[in-house]
Amino acid sequence: MSTTSAVYDVPGISCGHCQQTIEGALQAVNSVESVSVDVAGKRVTIVGNVTSETVRVVLDDVGYSVAGTLRS
Repeated sequence: MSTTSAVYDVPGISCGHCQQTIEGALQAVNSVESVSVDVAGKRVTIVGNVTSETVRVVLDDVGYSVAGTLRS
């Protein structure tokens, strides 16, 4: 699998704590190279070899739902 970049719409993001929680959870996934959380835009950008399903499961485990993938 090649390295990809994807942006996810996560409407539950509202603060710095959300950002830290999401970044920590996704950075723990071996195939994730980088994570960027845009609190104001309620978006998460991920670079790495990770499937959308994995992202959804990880975010669901920490209490956030993905509303959609904006681009990949």
